[in-house]
Amino acid sequence: MKQVPILVLDFGSQYTQLIARKLRESGVYCEVVPYREDIADIKARRPRGIILSGGPASVYAPDAYKPSEEIWDLGLPIMGICYGMQLITQHFGGEVVAADHHEYGKAKLTITDSKIFEGMTTNEVVWMSHGDRAEKIPADFEVIGTSENSPFAAIASEERKIYAFQFHPEVHHSVEGTKLLKNFAKYICECDSTWNMGGFAKEKIASIKAQVGDKKVLCGVSGGVDSSVVAAMLNEALPKEQLICVFVDQGLLRKNEAEDVQNMFKLLGIPLITIDAKKEFMEALAGVSDPETKRKAIGEKFIEVFDKEAKKHTDVAFLAQGTLYTDVIESVSVKGPSKTIKSHHNVGGLPDWMTFELVEPLREIFKDEVRKLGLELGLPKDMIGRHPFPGPGLAIRTMGAVTEEGLRLIRESDAIMQEELKATGYYDKVWQAFTVLLNVQSVGVMGDNRTYDNTVCIRMVESVDGMTATFAHIPHDVLEGMSRRIINEIDGINRVVYDISSKPPATIEWE
Repeated sequence: MKQVPILVLDFGSQYTQLIARKLRESGVYCEVVPYREDIADIKARRPRGIILSGGPASVYAPDAYKPSEEIWDLGLPIMGICYGMQLITQHFGGEVVAADHHEYGKAKLTITDSKIFEGMTTNEVVWMSHGDRAEKIPADFEVIGTSENSPFAAIASEERKIYAFQFHPEVHHSVEGTKLLKNFAKYICECDSTWNMGGFAKEKIASIKAQVGDKKVLCGVSGGVDSSVVAAMLNEALPKEQLICVFVDQGLLRKNEAEDVQNMFKLLGIPLITIDAKKEFMEALAGVSDPETKRKAIGEKFIEVFDKEAKKHTDVAFLAQGTLYTDVIESVSVKGPSKTIKSHHNVGGLPDWMTFELVEPLREIFKDEVRKLGLELGLPKDMIGRHPFPGPGLAIRTMGAVTEEGLRLIRESDAIMQEELKATGYYDKVWQAFTVLLNVQSVGVMGDNRTYDNTVCIRMVESVDGMTATFAHIPHDVLEGMSRRIINEIDGINRVVYDISSKPPATIEWE
């Protein structure tokens, strides 16, 4: 097992993955593991420091999340954030109580002279999000930061190199939070800032070679950024005879998507097998309206199609996928006690009856990091800049049951919206944009005639990694142009609405 400079123990905070992002942006590689990670596995990673994340639980709850007691005896620098601070306070003899005044949102932090605050100003804006708080700090700890409602907002045992913060330095609203995390890695843990995407690419390509050996890999591609980057990595790592790239046209793609994907892979010089499976997928989705059932049905059908294709080739031992860290977090709680948001068809392992193993080189990185990796591998910028497109395709952009007529409406409306977005220069200004068929009819009037037709919703968001997102503030005249064209050019739609929900509480996709 390779050395991991900083190891983050996840106690279920919605912000845990941001700790890893901020450190990696600073050039320090780190990994997130469940709070219950076995001490032997922690030691095997040879970390130079450990960060205890925040979390929704109370340290005094009967089923409170607790790490291995042996982490305190490793002699490593430790940083505790929110719940992590309360664990540190409790373990070393302090007291934690339920706060009279819950502190959520921005707060002004007044700091003292400490190595952890190197280069930071004495009054910092930070983000608080907690109920419990430290009432009494351990005997050999000192206060190094306070806020109006938190007299122990930051405490430390400088001798032990243990630091604890009631606020969340990893979130965007903590103005110099990135510097604080970097200071912990650089000055306290003595880590070098040498990690970058170029090094990551070389490491993963070497890992693929070691894992695959002389066997063959079946790589499922969709034409999206993630699967294209995986295919490029495999193409770099393996001889062409060992790589079998398969594109499944499941009938749930955007307008002209199949042709675009095939042309893209010709440009990359990577052979591509295209399978027309529209009939099989539509049969699997017939009458299915529940979102989770739709996702699972699509996932199962993908597996069946890939397995059938694999049997046409000899020595296929692996299936490669473009699984991202965001997929893993939203699908299953593999990194800690986080809640499942929705299933992803490419997460959760393979069914027992399948004989090949998974190759998932992107499983521990985020969408924006994948884009940087793609550029490192020499993929064209227009390919790297494509908006994300979900594996289940238009099935989860159609509310309720999927029908051929519904797919026509969503496909055509999405194409018009994309055309207008590019024509007005907003395509590269938003992270993701698409239309959703609500399968809700409403009364309208066209000419002198009454209509009773479908409603389409336009969804555009701004984001960095898909974990959080805000709706895009698009000028009304741009939205008006989209609406006018969609209603005038597509028979069956008489109303267009705009989604102004952010994530959280909404998700980016509707299903």
